[in-house]
Amino acid sequence: MTATFNHIIIPAKSPEDSASYYRNLLEIDDAPSWGPFVNLIMTNGVLLQLAAPPKTFDSLHFAFLVDDEHFDRALASLVESQTDYWADPRRSQRNKVAHEDDGRRFYVLDPAGHLVELLTRPYV
Repeated sequence: MTATFNHIIIPAKSPEDSASYYRNLLEIDDAPSWGPFVNLIMTNGVLLQLAAPPKTFDSLHFAFLVDDEHFDRALASLVESQTDYWADPRRSQRNKVAHEDDGRRFYVLDPAGHLVELLTRPYV
């Protein structure tokens, strides 16, 4: 069997707030939760598990490939809610979208301070 990505535990100050954020941004569904986890499932079966860590944590970077229509909806939601987003991971191009690699991408901070990237074309 070839290896496939199955799940990730995302540290979150408030797992419920972060789950709501990802549910809306990525348009994904709830999954059965257990223990300290609030679980969401992506259409490809990848499980996002949000949990409050026992200590402080460093910010992480997550990238999600979405189609153009999803990208447009997510961007419109950020603009409507006046949420800052950036065209670059260093956050120097505020409220701009990158147009490279025959696609588009932006970066936004989730409620726990993780940098989330939405892109319409994979890098490789």
